[in-house]
Parts: sequence; structure tokens; C-alpha cells
Amino acid sequence: MSEKAEITFMQTRLIRLASEEWHLPIEKIIDLFKSVDVLGYIEKCYGIFHCEGDEVILEDITEFLEEKGMKVNA
Repeated sequence: MSEKAEITFMQTRLIRLASEEWHLPIEKIIDLFKSVDVLGYIEKCYGIFHCEGDEVILEDITEFLEEKGMKVNA
């Protein structure tokens, strides 16, 4: 699998995980992620993220969103 495919797979897993953890529909998660470029953030940090579990990455994304002034229901 190419690195680009692995990044896309990770982004998809994290959208689903965020939906479950934050009790929001996938469509809302996608809109939220697009509004502050979380998918770009995941791609940029993939070198570090691929060594961590999804729960840890979601915690990092939560902090990233909070730094952008967004609150999520974790």
C-alpha cells in the first residue's frame, strides 16, 4: 500500500472514531475536519501518527481543534 493510501486509510479511521467518540454524525465530523483542515494536519503529521494508536491521535486532534477555538464532545 502506498503512503498516500495509508494516510487516506488513517483519515477515514479517525473520522469514524471521532464520530463514535463525540456522538456526532460522520457528515458533521467531515464538515468540522474540513473547516480547519484536520485532514491536512493528519497528512502533515503522518510520520509521527503512524507509530501511535488511533485513540492517541484523536486526543491530539482534539487539542488541535481546541487550539483553533473549537470544542468537541469527547
